Amino acid sequence: MYAQKQCIKWVKSVGDPTVFGNFKTHPVVVEAVEEAVRSFSFNGYPPSVGVAQAREAVASKYSHPDAPLVADDVIMASGCSGAVEMAISVLCNEGQNILLPRPGFCLYNTVAGSRNIETRLYNLLSESNWEVDIEHMESLIDNKTAAVLINNPSNPCGSNFTKSHLRAILGVCEKYKIPLISDEIYADMVFSGQVFTPTATLTSTVPILTLGGLAKQWLIPGWRIGWILINDRHGAFAQVRQGLFALSTLINGPCAPIQAAIPKIFNNVPSTYLPALNKQLEAHARVLEIELSKVPGLRVISPQGAMYVMVKLDLSAFADITDDADFCRKLKWEESVEILPGECFAYPGTVRLVITPPKDKLYAATERISAFCARHHI
Repeated sequence: MYAQKQCIKWVKSVGDPTVFGNFKTHPVVVEAVEEAVRSFSFNGYPPSVGVAQAREAVASKYSHPDAPLVADDVIMASGCSGAVEMAISVLCNEGQNILLPRPGFCLYNTVAGSRNIETRLYNLLSESNWEVDIEHMESLIDNKTAAVLINNPSNPCGSNFTKSHLRAILGVCEKYKIPLISDEIYADMVFSGQVFTPTATLTSTVPILTLGGLAKQWLIPGWRIGWILINDRHGAFAQVRQGLFALSTLINGPCAPIQAAIPKIFNNVPSTYLPALNKQLEAHARVLEIELSKVPGLRVISPQGAMYVMVKLDLSAFADITDDADFCRKLKWEESVEILPGECFAYPGTVRLVITPPKDKLYAATERISAFCARHHI
């Protein structure tokens, strides 16, 4: 029998940085919502595409000289997951296919599958900091390919693409005249030495739906506010724009008071907030990277941003571990540490850890993982 230990759970956080209470949003964010609620001006149904001041604020924040935006280019959504659902639904018809990353966030496949859209998974290369295997991506394209989706920075990989790599991806889209969905919910959440580049700033020809939201950077995933940015310099998305307007009516728009708070959030949260958050996240990530790199049978792929660390398992080093799911099941039973197997992201032979637990829990968990691996090592 194994001694009972306090369970250290990463699974239930599901990318939620608020679970452990050590990552809190800035007080200005809360004040902005209080102000919107107390105004009594946002108690009715909002426009389905979003509250005007919210759309204007999002357009202003994310507009760039190389990718200009106005309020009409912004569609508000119920979280970034709602934006994912709308983007896939508007670009893909039943019987068509969409290219998704492997490993990748499982919601993409769920949304596509629920609409009878075929999913084709292009490989990310762990040995190259999870860059896209461009040749493999291109090999999956045919005349029924409706869209390519990328997620940068990445869940689950914790990677961040360079400008040159993003241009290579855009080159594929340009060659085959395929629109791009760029999930950038972790925009600007990168570690030291890294620079985040919005994909739409690198092209004037490939039409892009850029997805974002308040959940991660402002540490409020439960507030369920996301958006779609329509990056379309030449009118290729004219019908897509109409389709997004129509799809927005399905929920009559996300929560109005939270939308109304966005201008104050964007304008009044100090500029020091995000660098401090990234520094804290990186410190947590390095604890996992350093401690788990000491464990025989594990290979940590150094994270560059977001909230995750991916670890490759050398299954040949273990006497009685059959796969990543078996590793996670036995780890939970023996050491009361819960993590996600790579099979959840269509990438068996790996595990994903969230970096947001407090440091003491990270150290305790890595000690237990080390003990577990030593116990099962050949």
